[in-house]
Amino acid sequence: MESMNIVERPDLHNRTRVFRDRRHGGEVLAQMMEEYPQAHAIVLAIPAGGVPVAAEIARLLGLPLDVAVVSKMTLPWNTEVGYGAVAFDGTVRLNHELVERLGLTDQQVKEGIIETGKKVRRRNTLLRGNRPLPSLSARPAVLVDDGLASGFTMHVAIEALLKASSSEVVVAVPTGPSHTVQRVAADVSRIYCANIRSGMSFAVADAYQYWSDVTEQEVLEALGQLRTPAS
Repeated sequence: MESMNIVERPDLHNRTRVFRDRRHGGEVLAQMMEEYPQAHAIVLAIPAGGVPVAAEIARLLGLPLDVAVVSKMTLPWNTEVGYGAVAFDGTVRLNHELVERLGLTDQQVKEGIIETGKKVRRRNTLLRGNRPLPSLSARPAVLVDDGLASGFTMHVAIEALLKASSSEVVVAVPTGPSHTVQRVAADVSRIYCANIRSGMSFAVADAYQYWSDVTEQEVLEALGQLRTPAS
């Protein structure tokens, strides 16, 4: 890759089905991050899919785990297509090009922001209760998801953490397309992406041998094991 702050596994470049599951993806990332000076870092998972990945990173590196709740704004007729994202602090980022191409009205976008905001608040309450976000002013935040696609969810999460005065944001994802990885790299100090792929077609699931939705119960169990105390 062109950017000096992108760390990948060259032996996994452009390959598919390289991880058994999300936990294996986290294990590979933890190995890649062993030399990162993360003594005071905190691992922040983007739920739901990012939690099993992040839990393995936190366990292997001996770091505390918490969540940064972000949700993509999806189309009523196709929940796989996201045209923006909303973060835990209300930060919103829109894919204006896609909004225009789909012909979405201002009212439809406004309603999408409202509904996605409700989803984020509900999930934040479920996963974090009344706990404040841990102090980030003097510690790096390692932001984890199970993969990048368009990158909008990750970009809005990064923006929210920087607003929360994170001293440094590092991204760790098992897989991502090369163009998205490079865009995300421009916003963070470093990005670890084990399986970078190029080409016209990309799906996060193609990096995994076993892929299924992560339930909220699985998220709660993982967080209960490695949760950081509020500070």
